[in-house]
Amino acid sequence: MVRTRASRALPARATLANRASRSPSAASSTGNTLFRKNYAMLAAVFGAGFAFEIGFNSTMNKIWDSNNRGRQWKDIRSKYVEGGDEDEE
Repeated sequence: MVRTRASRALPARATLANRASRSPSAASSTGNTLFRKNYAMLAAVFGAGFAFEIGFNSTMNKIWDSNNRGRQWKDIRSKYVEGGDEDEE
């Protein structure tokens, strides 16, 4: 069999990426410890997604309310409802 120049295996160079993959860092060892089992990974992903959704929704609601202040029903309700304080949210 004739080996061409392109098919020869090149020696691995000691790059920063290669060195980083050989020595475990704090992040990779923590990741290996926490996500050794599939259920732990699923719990972490769903928990992070749930926390992100709550934070994102509350932030967007605050932005929406500040941009539309005075135009929403909760802001003008007292003008149109008699005895406006008895049914407040």
